[in-house]
Amino acid sequence: MATAAEAEAMRRAVALAARGLGHTSPNPVVGCVVLDADGRIVGEGWHQRAGGPHAEIHALREAGERARGGTALVTLEPCNHTGRTGPCAQALIDAGIARVRYAVADPTAQARGGGATLAAAGIDVEAGALAQEAEAVNEAWLTSMRRGRPFVLWKYAATLDGRSAAADGTSRWITSAASRADVHRLRAEADAVVVGSGTLRADDPHLAVRDREGARQPLRVVVDTNATVKPDARVLDDAAPTLIAVAEDADTDRLPGGAETVRLPRAQGRRGLDIAALLAELHGRGVRSVLLEGGPTLAGAFLAAGAVDKVVGYLAPVLLGAGPAALADAGITTIAQALRLDTAQVTRLGPDLRITAHPVAPAPLAEEN
Repeated sequence: MATAAEAEAMRRAVALAARGLGHTSPNPVVGCVVLDADGRIVGEGWHQRAGGPHAEIHALREAGERARGGTALVTLEPCNHTGRTGPCAQALIDAGIARVRYAVADPTAQARGGGATLAAAGIDVEAGALAQEAEAVNEAWLTSMRRGRPFVLWKYAATLDGRSAAADGTSRWITSAASRADVHRLRAEADAVVVGSGTLRADDPHLAVRDREGARQPLRVVVDTNATVKPDARVLDDAAPTLIAVAEDADTDRLPGGAETVRLPRAQGRRGLDIAALLAELHGRGVRSVLLEGGPTLAGAFLAAGAVDKVVGYLAPVLLGAGPAALADAGITTIAQALRLDTAQVTRLGPDLRITAHPVAPAPLAEEN
């Protein structure tokens, strides 16, 4: 069991890891705190960018000789391989660390095994401290590694009666400026932002990050089955890279230049592209997290494919009574098939509510006597 000092240091390591969100992909976010032999913090660090030093290296450099005989608290199992940087497990051994506490085991075949290497070197190793908190801050990367596809966060904005636009199609602005600013935070933390051609035609979104200092622009992905993107679409500017996904048999002669195009198979049994194929393509490009901003049709397709890992809904105290719903056909035909969500957080943003939730596995139906 972690001591009180170690638990507090791990809490600090989780907070440090969060500073890397949006900057480390395709690598994880990781935080590390080093305590000296007397339990005092002498070094801390986080993984700041892909290809740069890992969290443990930053913390060990700050600690220097004070790390010898001390304890390292790390949010993810120290890596055990040499890539663009050396193995952190060996760096901890060389620094004379006596104890290592890590929160979450590394799920990748390439990097895992650091805990065993540390233990073989005579270091006292324990896993699991503040695992839930460390999992949460690194949920996108961990999900991507475990499932072999990008983590998908579906974001939507709606009125209290569930409308994403008015009957005439207008939707600017249902939610407040505070909610819209928060969406740019989500974009800044994602590797890719995905919309469908319907949203592109209706709203002509830009999809780039604004007003976030130092933010890395995500890849803008347009799911455009029949290759209908217009040459004046805002997503075709040079503010961020853009990828247009079209059907294998689509006529692309009329597509404008300035954006890369990828051909994917059509979905079986429903309109649009095969969502699994789209996610596989993005994963192969190093995309580990997707922000799904597309309209109700694309959201329904992702849900029907079982490819939504988190939902963030911005609900405005507005009533319309008519207009498109926030979610279209998701393959759910009866209440027993409803996708149940576990609400993780409810936050007030100006006049709006932001609800964050995760899908939960359906409970088994009770047997009738």
